[in-house]
Amino acid sequence: MSKTKKMLDPDPRVMDFSTEYELGQDNIRPFGLDLHNPVFLVSAIVIVGFVMVALANQEAAASFFGWFRPFLTSTFDWFLMLSVNIMVVFCFFLALSPLGKVKIGGKDAVPDYSYAGWIAMLFSAGIGIGLLFFGVLEPMYYSIPELNTLPLGSDPSLPGNENMGIVGTVYHWGISGWAVYVVVGLCLAIFCYNLGLPLTLRSAFYPIFGERVWGWPGHVIDTLAVFATLFGLTTSLGLGAQQVAAGLNDVFGIPVSSSLVVWLILGITAIALGSVLLGMDAGVKRLSEINMIMAACLFVFVLLVGPTFDLIAQFGGVLKDYVVAFVPLSNPFGRDDLGYMHGWTTFYWAWWIAWSPFVGMFIARISKGRTVREFILCVLIAPSLVCALWMTVFGGLALDQLANGYTGAKDVVVAYQPELSLFRMLDQLPLYNIIAPISLVLIVIFFVTSSDSGSLVIDTITAGGKMDAPVAQRVFWCTFEGLVAIALLLGGGLNALQGAAVSMGIPFTLVVLAMCYCLYKALRSERQKI
Repeated sequence: MSKTKKMLDPDPRVMDFSTEYELGQDNIRPFGLDLHNPVFLVSAIVIVGFVMVALANQEAAASFFGWFRPFLTSTFDWFLMLSVNIMVVFCFFLALSPLGKVKIGGKDAVPDYSYAGWIAMLFSAGIGIGLLFFGVLEPMYYSIPELNTLPLGSDPSLPGNENMGIVGTVYHWGISGWAVYVVVGLCLAIFCYNLGLPLTLRSAFYPIFGERVWGWPGHVIDTLAVFATLFGLTTSLGLGAQQVAAGLNDVFGIPVSSSLVVWLILGITAIALGSVLLGMDAGVKRLSEINMIMAACLFVFVLLVGPTFDLIAQFGGVLKDYVVAFVPLSNPFGRDDLGYMHGWTTFYWAWWIAWSPFVGMFIARISKGRTVREFILCVLIAPSLVCALWMTVFGGLALDQLANGYTGAKDVVVAYQPELSLFRMLDQLPLYNIIAPISLVLIVIFFVTSSDSGSLVIDTITAGGKMDAPVAQRVFWCTFEGLVAIALLLGGGLNALQGAAVSMGIPFTLVVLAMCYCLYKALRSERQKI
C-alpha cells in the first residue's frame, strides 16, 4: 500500500480518533450545548468584541474601512487573481481526468436530493442576493466611460465593444468564482463521506498535518473559516438590507434611514432563525425552491416585456466575447484597466473566497452520491450559464433603455446609489407596482436563505463537524450574523462591508490553495478503490 493511501484511508486508527473527536473529546457542554473548544469560544469572543467596538466607534470604523479595502485590493491583486486562475485550471483537470469517476460517499452512495432540489439549494446559497443587487448595477457601471472602470479599457460606445459591460460582469459571476466553491465543497465532501472524517475544514488537512489536525493547527483553520464565512456572509446581508430599504422607499415612500436598515436586518434575521429551527429539509430546502421559482418568474417577465429576441441574441454574443476575453481579464499583470481590476475583480475574488467555507460546506453537505465529474459540471458550469443569462437580460435591458434615451439607471449608478439600480430599470416596465413588491420579497428570501444556510454551516464548524448540534448554537450564530451586518453598516457602510470580506478572503486564499493539494491526494487514493 502506498504512503498516500496509508495516510488517507480511514483505517481503524484514524476512525477511532475521528470518532473520539466527534463524540466530544475536545468539546465542552455547558447548559447542554456542544461547543468545540476552543473554536467556538475564540470565534464567539472575537465576534462579540468586534460588534461592540464597531458600534462604539462608528466614525473611526468608517475611516479605517474607507482606507483598508482599497489598500488590500491594490496590494494583493496579483495574488488573488493568480490563485483563482490556479483553481479554475485545477477544476477542469479533475473533471477531465480519471479522478472524475470517483463518487462522493463511495461507489454505492445514492443522492439525498433530486437534481432540481440540489441545484436550487446550491444556487441559492452560492449566489445569494448578488443577481438582484448587481444585475443592473455592474453592466451599467462598466459602460460609463467617465467612471473609469471599462473592462480591458474597451469603450462600449465603440463598434465591437457593445457587450463588454456585460462581459465584465459575467466574468465576475462565471466559472472563476464557482471554481473556488468547487475546490472547497468537493474537498470537504470527499474527506467527510469517503474518508469518514468530520465535516469541518480541518479534516481536509489530514494529509498535511496527520493527527495534529485535531490540535492547534486544526483549531486555527476552523476559526479562520468561521471568520471568513461570517464576514463574507454579512457583506451580502448588508447589501440586501440596503436594497430592501431603497425599494421600500421607492415603492411605498418609506424614508430610508439607518434605523430602517437596522430593523430590516433584525426582522429578516428573525425569519432566517425560524428557517434554521425547521432544519435543512423543512426550512432551507423549501425556501431555496420557492426562491428559485420566484427568481425564474421575475426573469421570464423581464425577458418577455423587454426586447426579447435582441436579448436572446445578445446572450450568444456575450458568451462568445466572454470566452475571447477570459484570458486577458484573468491576467493580473500589466493591466491598463486598474479601476476595473482593483475596484471590482480583486474585491470579488476575495469575497468569493471568503464565502467559500460557507458555500463549500453547504454544497458538500447536500452532494453525497454525485460523482466528481458530475459535481464539477453542475457546480461550475450550470450556475455560471444561469448567471450569464441573468446578467445579459437585466443588464442588457438597462443598457437598451439608456440607448433609447432613458437615463434613470445610469443616474443612480453615477450617483453611486447601487441599491436603486434594479428599481430604476424596472420602473420603465409594465406592472411596476406589482413587480417591484415581488422583487422586494425575492430579495428578502435570498437574504433569508443565505442567513439560515450560513448559520447551519458556522454551527457545524464550531461544533467540530457535527451536523446535529444543539439548537441554541444555531440561534447564537444566526443572531450574530445580523448583529455583525448592523455593526458594519453603521460603522462604514458599503466600504466596511467590502473591507471585512476582503480582509478575511486574502488569508483564506492560502487555505483554499492548500486544499487543492489535499483533494488531489484524496482522490488519487479513492480512485484506486474503483
